[in-house]
Amino acid sequence: MGALTDKKVGGYINEHFVSSFQKVGTFQIVNGQKQGGNVAAYFCAPDGRVLHVVAGPVDAITMLKEAEWVVNTLQAVVKESKGDAAKFKVAFRKAHAEKLKADTGLAVEAVTWDAPDVDEKDALTYKDPTGRSLAPKLPPPPIHGPDVTLDEKKFDVLQKAANAAPGARHLECGVGGGQRRVVVNNQAVVSQIMAAHSLAKIEAVYGTIFENVLGEKVSTKPIDVVNPFPWVSRDGKKLNK
Repeated sequence: MGALTDKKVGGYINEHFVSSFQKVGTFQIVNGQKQGGNVAAYFCAPDGRVLHVVAGPVDAITMLKEAEWVVNTLQAVVKESKGDAAKFKVAFRKAHAEKLKADTGLAVEAVTWDAPDVDEKDALTYKDPTGRSLAPKLPPPPIHGPDVTLDEKKFDVLQKAANAAPGARHLECGVGGGQRRVVVNNQAVVSQIMAAHSLAKIEAVYGTIFENVLGEKVSTKPIDVVNPFPWVSRDGKKLNK
């Protein structure tokens, strides 16, 4: 979709963020072409804590909208928290809950406390062959159902937009004692997760985004190149051009 090649998006990203990248998902390169895999953009604080995520490839309009939301929300929360780190975290998670409600009509209660960190020296903590712990699976806060203050017409508009977006999926939500099937997209799931885990370190977040939102397996061998040296045959002999 080329969101980052858009001049307006690129200019905004360059103005407000420092960009880097890392490959963590599994995919193959066949004859120079990438097959499989996915992409996620993480908007982080300078110390690597995740403020927001764009899950999957998006168009320029969506990327700019999400980037502007991060900057505007950050400025508002910094002003509101007045240097108090705990208040900053709570306010940012509440902002994600409000974003989910505004974008989809779904309601969650922001999680304002964090579970204790896993002891890296614990014998039961699994590590890969390099000694690194695998990224944990972060539980999102439960969805309470569509916001009943939304009128039916507005909610239907939100549902059509979600259904047309990449990664659309269905959830069963309780409404007024009954059940209702609603559609959410990747960004709605991100907002749900971030309402509980924004301001967590990126190493604690990326596994949940890739596996639970994008459906990709995180791998310690992210790139599998099929025939990386096409000028050499499988028996090791050099091929003629």
